[in-house]
Order: sequence, then structure tokens, then C-alpha cells
Amino acid sequence: MIDSGGMDETVAKLSEMYDTTPVLVAAYDGFDRLRYANRAFRAAFFIEPDEAPLWPDLMRRNFIARRGTVISRPDFDAWLTSTYSRRGKTGFRAFETDLYDGRWLWMTETVQSDGWMLCIASDITHLKADGRSLRQDRDSAIKAAHTDELTGVANRRFVYARMDEMLRRPVPANGVLGCIGVIDLDNFKYVNDRFGHQAGDVILRDFAATILRHLRRSDCFGRVGGEEFMLVLPDTTVATAVLIVERMLASIHRSRPLKDRADVGYTFSAGIASGHPGDDTASLCARADRALYAAKLAGRDRIHVDCPGDEKSAIAG
Repeated sequence: MIDSGGMDETVAKLSEMYDTTPVLVAAYDGFDRLRYANRAFRAAFFIEPDEAPLWPDLMRRNFIARRGTVISRPDFDAWLTSTYSRRGKTGFRAFETDLYDGRWLWMTETVQSDGWMLCIASDITHLKADGRSLRQDRDSAIKAAHTDELTGVANRRFVYARMDEMLRRPVPANGVLGCIGVIDLDNFKYVNDRFGHQAGDVILRDFAATILRHLRRSDCFGRVGGEEFMLVLPDTTVATAVLIVERMLASIHRSRPLKDRADVGYTFSAGIASGHPGDDTASLCARADRALYAAKLAGRDRIHVDCPGDEKSAIAG
């Protein structure tokens, strides 16, 4: 066992070594704020020594300045929505990325249960270009297989995989593995019939982008069909899940996505269910769907909870 003095010495030595290695090293907290970056990482992404930017803010300013990561899509917000819906949602991810200075990086992201993320990147520019093209095509195919084409958020396959992972985690002391929320936009057929499907698509994209702003690192959100979406909230109690969805509902109340119709808003209904030992995706989804149906019957624009035992309750929006 290392005593406190030895630990301090070890941490100091690690910090010194990280600052002299060409390998890029960084750590982000659960809110995606940069909490540590070595000299190589700060140089590659133009970060001052005393800065601690949020990851989306860092990517946006580098995109505007055409430096750091190469983002080929002209619409930064669409790229951010697509990328952020999957960033940090799995325990480990490895991928390749280009920098504007010509370098080609192999980057890994390791995520802890509390949302902290360790990023390590190595320069692999020297590898053969033909292999690089094949791997980029493979990464693009994987991304497309996990992405909803219209909204840019995760699709049904990706969301259900995260739910299955949540249900296979070690059981915490309170017995709750986490919660899921099934969300359905209210009266969406009426919106399409009155304003057209193009307006409906605008609302779906607005909804997805608005919800993403309320997610924690460990949360997953995606479109599972039509106007129906799903939240996966690992290690989350029912009370916390309700608070999260209530904040989402409040944000949607304020949204007016149709530029030529500032009077038009929209709402959603949500059903929340908590996952427990013995649950599978089918049983958990069935309870969340039942809660959603109860919210619709109660008048829409609200949240309903369906939990085992005597915990059932309805929460008005």
C-alpha cells in the first residue's frame, strides 16, 4: 500500500510524464466539462492552460475557426446532435479522427459509471492511407446503423442495447437498476395534417435537440419510431427520473420551432418505469408503455409512473 506521501509523489510524477508524452490525454466530468488535459491535448485542440471548457463549446469554437477536429458537415448543430446522442453512452469506444493540421488520431474513450470520461489519443498518421479509408467507411457504416436519419439522435437499436446493458449491471443497494421513459408527442397527427409533414419533421428535430440538452453523460435518448422516443437512465431513482423529465417538459412548453408560426407549440406525454432484478427489456418496456397510456388517458402533456408494488403514481405535467 502506498502512503499519502508516496501517493502525492506518484501523482506528481504521472502529471510530469503526461505533460511530456506526445500521446493526447484528457478527462471530462459527468457534465462533459474538461477537468484535465495534458500539453499535447491542449495544443491539438487550442485550449489555454487555465481553461476548463464544456466539450460542445470547445468543438463549436474550433469548428468556427477551422481548427482541431475536422467536421465535414456544414451544419454544426446537426453534427452535434448526432454525435452527442452517442458520446459517452458505452463504457468504451475507439475511433479514428482527423485534425485540420493533417494529423490522423486513434482515440479511445473510457467512461466510468459516474459519467467521467478518460480520452487518450495517439497519432497514427504514418499508417497506410488505403487502410485508413476502409476504416473510415466502416466507422461511418457503424454510425449510420445506430442513428435515426431524420433527427440525428440514436435509433431504436442503439437505445435498446443501452437498456439491456442497464438491466445487466450489478444490483445497487436500493434494488433499482435505473429507469426508462417512453415519450410520445401529443396530437402529432393533427400537426402533420394541419401544417404538413415538413413542419412535423421540424418539430421532431426540435424535440430531439431540446431533450439532448437535459441529458447527463450516462443517459441515453433516441427515436424508436414515428413520434415516439425513449430515455434510458441508468443508476437513477424514480424521483430523479421524474425531475429530469419534468425539466424536459418545461423546456418543450417554451419551444416554438415553426419560424412562420410563433403561436404554435407542442407537448409530450411520458411513461416512466423503473428496472429491477429479473426485468428484461420486454417487461420493462411494457410497464413504461402502460404508464404512457395512462398519461394519455389523463389528458396528455404529463408524466405517469408505473413501478412495482405500491409505488404507482401519476404526476401532472
